[in-house]
Amino acid sequence: MITGRGLRVPQNLTSDELLALAGEVISIESRAIETLRSRLDEKFIDACKMCLETPGRIVVTGMGKSGHISGKIAATLASTGTPAFFMHPGEASHGDLGMITAQDLLLAISYSGETDEVITILPLVKRMGARLITMTGNPKSTLAKAADVHLDVSVAEEACPLNLAPTASTTATLAMGDALAVVLLKIRGFTAEDFAMSHPSGSLGKRLLLRVSDVMRTDDAIPSVKPDVNLRDGLMEMTEKGLGMTAIVDDDMNILGIFTDGDLRRALDAGIDVHSTPISSVMHSECKTTSDNVLAAEAVHLMEENKITSLLVADEQNRLVGALNVHDLFRAGIM
Repeated sequence: MITGRGLRVPQNLTSDELLALAGEVISIESRAIETLRSRLDEKFIDACKMCLETPGRIVVTGMGKSGHISGKIAATLASTGTPAFFMHPGEASHGDLGMITAQDLLLAISYSGETDEVITILPLVKRMGARLITMTGNPKSTLAKAADVHLDVSVAEEACPLNLAPTASTTATLAMGDALAVVLLKIRGFTAEDFAMSHPSGSLGKRLLLRVSDVMRTDDAIPSVKPDVNLRDGLMEMTEKGLGMTAIVDDDMNILGIFTDGDLRRALDAGIDVHSTPISSVMHSECKTTSDNVLAAEAVHLMEENKITSLLVADEQNRLVGALNVHDLFRAGIM
């Protein structure tokens, strides 16, 4: 069969043969990664020390497939506490080399170790005084010999059946980059809170950074009534504010209690007259509250623990300053 690209695809491969081929690819790449373990020696330690001693940033560069891997390694370093960015080696020769200073460290990646675009910029990088770490599959290559520290990422074979397309080699290089990033993370004492600071839009960032004050309703959006209003007026307040409850407060906004949708159902089942019954007679005086400076994730835990869907927010004097419900937390990405 001839595909749209003119490629000949065998028609006689069974499903089992296709799965076996895919499994072999994964096996080859797994062996390539496992082989790296035996190469974790003093050179890797030296690379870590060099990164830690660098007052500037780690500039990662590579061409082609190595360039894609370089971009991922740079992103992983940056998000785990080691300032880093990717520089395209081709663009470096046309002005982008100005991104590098003497305070930086260049991490150059080339499986052959002979990539022209990378080798071209080495003399200039050396002249400005920046340090050089390289990852190649050839310890005798030009790039390996020029390095202050060289990390060997060679593989026995590519997963590509033609042994041409970078597959196992790029996987091994990425694994070595991850190893470097994680070791640096550990040495720096990088925490989940630090990670959240560089990922404010991620789920972890939201859980660790967003506080109740960031998601709660305030001012006129807070449902609240005085204790002497009748139940009908309390229901009107609940309907208008749309939180499924209302706070009952005194003239100084001290929280006296709460009335919820569940309380309404129970009141109606009991035949209570909504026009004549003061809301204070059917409210819960022992209501759960939270403060505005706690993490929104803690508010979620409090609501789940008590099987409630809304919370009042109080200050240190138990005065009402806000309110929120599960929908506010869903919109904020906390639940």
